[in-house]
Parts: sequence; C-alpha cells; structure tokens
Amino acid sequence: MTPDIMTMAKGLTNAAVPMGAVAVRNGVYDAIVEGAPGGIELFHGYTYSGHPLAAAAAIATMELHREEDLPGRARAIEPLWQEATHSLRDLPNVIDIRDYGLIAGIELAPRAGKPGHRAMEVFRRCFDAGVLIRVTGDIIALSPPLIIEPKHIDRLYGTLGEAIRAEAA
Repeated sequence: MTPDIMTMAKGLTNAAVPMGAVAVRNGVYDAIVEGAPGGIELFHGYTYSGHPLAAAAAIATMELHREEDLPGRARAIEPLWQEATHSLRDLPNVIDIRDYGLIAGIELAPRAGKPGHRAMEVFRRCFDAGVLIRVTGDIIALSPPLIIEPKHIDRLYGTLGEAIRAEAA
C-alpha cells in the first residue's frame, strides 16, 4: 500500500519536542499547486515551521535510527511480538486481534450498555501493575518503542493477560 498523503508527528523527534510533517505524492502536489489558479499553495506549516530545535531533534533521531538500526531491531523482534499478541486470542471477551509489524489492536467485547468500560478497567489494572497501555473504546492499542526487548514483551503481555482475565465478568 502506498498512501497519497501521509502525516507524521511524534516519531520524527522521538517525541523530544513537537514536530509534524506532511508528505504527498507528486500527483497530489501537482494537482494542488500546479493545476490550480495562481496563489494556491500546499499549506503544511505555520507558526513553528522549521523550528531549529525541532529540526535538530529530528536529525538526531534519524542518526539514532541509523546507528542502532532500529528498523532492523523492530523486524527482528516482530515475530515474538506477534506471537505474544495472538496468545491473547482465547482469553475471555477477546473478539478480535489485529496486528501489523509492532502495532497491535486487541478488541474486547463491550459490556452491555457500557461501551469502553471493559477496556478502561483493563487499562486501570495494567496501570496499577506498572504497565501503560492505550485504549480507544473497547480496543487495546499497542505500539511499543523500537527498543523493546523480549523481557518487556513478556511483562507487557503477562500483565495484560491477567487484566483481561480479571475483567471477564
């Protein structure tokens, strides 16, 4: 899949300082800038455009990605991540699991009349156990840092599995 428009943010600077970016295919750019009446431009930045601190943080982040081969590390640990993700498939109220690379979504059956409640309780149990997850509705959304190690995956999914089981009723 190749997107026509892609927005980017936190990862550009390793979330050290705010920065965002927009990338578009040439055809999109040409249609907006070259194919429109004079004066049209592709707006993609405002007050903090090109801020030196954000630019320096982005350059340092790219250097770190190259030096530590973070994309390679992510690909190497992907099978373990996906195995751990799918190990939750048969837990109570898990109705779907979706994953791609080091991204996972675990969908839980909603409680009758209380959408999002079950996932929020799982979130609280994980948080109380020292593990931070993200929920959106009744979906647990996971995207770990690229430096994650097997011991972290074990802790994350062990804690998450216990929390899901505890919220079975």
